[in-house]
Order: sequence, then structure tokens, then C-alpha cells
Amino acid sequence: MSSSHLLKLNNGESIPAIGLGTWQSKPNEVARAVEVALKTGYRHIDCAWAYGNEKEVGEGLRASGVPRSEIFITSKLWGTYHRRVEECLDDTLAKLGTDYLDLYLIHWPVPMNPSGNHPVFPTRPDGTRDRDEAWDIRDTWKGMEEVLKKGKVKSIGISNFSEMMVEKILTTANVIPAVNQLELHLYNPQHKLVAFLKSKGILPEAYSPLGSTNSPLLHDEVAAEIAKRHELKTSDVLLGYLLRKDIVALTKSVNPARIEGNLKGALEAYSRLTTEDMAILDDVAANGKQKRFSMPPWGVDLGFENWG
Repeated sequence: MSSSHLLKLNNGESIPAIGLGTWQSKPNEVARAVEVALKTGYRHIDCAWAYGNEKEVGEGLRASGVPRSEIFITSKLWGTYHRRVEECLDDTLAKLGTDYLDLYLIHWPVPMNPSGNHPVFPTRPDGTRDRDEAWDIRDTWKGMEEVLKKGKVKSIGISNFSEMMVEKILTTANVIPAVNQLELHLYNPQHKLVAFLKSKGILPEAYSPLGSTNSPLLHDEVAAEIAKRHELKTSDVLLGYLLRKDIVALTKSVNPARIEGNLKGALEAYSRLTTEDMAILDDVAANGKQKRFSMPPWGVDLGFENWG
């Protein structure tokens, strides 16, 4: 069903506008969630090396019976692998049980010590993140371009990149990132950054569209009122709001009924929300509700507005 709503990437590839996110999905739950999602019509699964559950995601992909060619799979390069892009990608491919990805992203623009005291979150003696300060993010992007050339991925992109960080890699990039996956939702719409991305032909993708852990945005009165008027759920409005702005929405659940409901409801809201509804929703954050939920302590300025 979600394959009926596709968005075009700047290289001519298409991406399903609704995807299933797998962050914080426990290994014993994520295989079933992926299987259920694909059986109920999802065709886009969003993964990451750092989530630690790609092997189980792969099991779900196979259990669904949906051919690999019909599924759009995204994964992400982790910070400790910025000097070893292909090595991280190969590990992801092996775990997922596929020989290519549809989209590969730099997870955060923060290279970390590849030989530190922890494979995922290396720290310094003072407890701060052990960043690889000698490494240039532009060279990470060159590594991404290399795996694209080799055909191991169909598209490459970025995640958690501010305008400042996008501008930095564009100075030497041969390939423009296809997408930028960000925390985008009613309370953190990042209107200026989204407009900038669109001016560069970079498609925005939204993680935490309901506001991260425990979905706090479901209690927003403005979205709830609009939902009531259209006989929708609040979650439908929050997802449909993003779809109407041509932003990919990555929903996250391990509950079968909710997985299916998110897909149907988002598409329903996409067709019912009016221009007036969109204008009201666009102003929610500016009217005192601006809130970003994901702000890891990287110890470096990423160039985002409303951080901290």
C-alpha cells in the first residue's frame, strides 16, 4: 500500500514515502515487526548498523515472502567507521542478508575514534565522546561515493546534517546527497533547513515523527482537534502532515495493529488535510511548542538551531 505513495530522489530513483523505523526495536521483536510491516503493505525499512538488530531485520525481510527487489532498504554508516565506509557497509549487508542497499546514509556528521575503548561509543578519560578530530567529514563522503560507484548501494545520503554541515560536504562532493534524515515533526519542523534542502534537491526524511520514545506528540491539542474534525487519529495527522510536505515519514512500532494503522492512517490524512490545516500545523512549534527530543552529547557544534 505504501508503494502507492512514492517520492523521487535527485538521481531518478523512487523512495516509498512511509517507512518502518527499527531504532530501539528489541532483537526478539524487530523480525516480527518487519515481517508484519511488509505483509501489510510497507515497502521501506529503515535500519542502521548502530541499532544492533540488523541480523533480525534480515530474518523479518525473508520471513515476509516479499521479493528483495520490491523492498527499499536503508542503513547507516556509524561514527567509528568513517575511515572504513565499505567495511561497515559489508557488515550491514551480511547481517541483513542482501548484496545491496537502496540507500546508505552517514548516521551523524561526527567521526569517532575507530580504535577507541568501545566499538560504538568510545569515550575519553573524562567521559566525553572520543571524536576522531583528525578526520574530515568530506573524506567520509568520498568513501560513500566509492561504494555507490561499486554498485553496493543505489543511493547515498546523510542524516542529522544541519545546513552548515551540508554546505561543508557540498564543497567537494561529486554526488549530491539524495536525502537528509532528520528529527522532523510538529514540534521540530525545521522549516528553514527543509527549504534549504529542497533548494539543493535533497529530500528530507523524518525520524521520530510522533516525537520519539512514548510518542509525546499524540497529546498535542492542535493536532488532536484537527484529527477529530476529519475523523482521524492524532497519529494520522502527525504523519499526514509530513507527507503533505513531501517529507518521508519513518514510523516505529512493534505492535502489528499499530504498524498497519500508521500506514493506512497516514495516507488517509494525506488526502484529507486542508491547506488551512497545514498552515495551522506549521505554526504550532513557533507558538511556544518548539522541542527537539534527540540531542546526543557529541561535544561539538553541529550547527543546528534549537539544540539544547
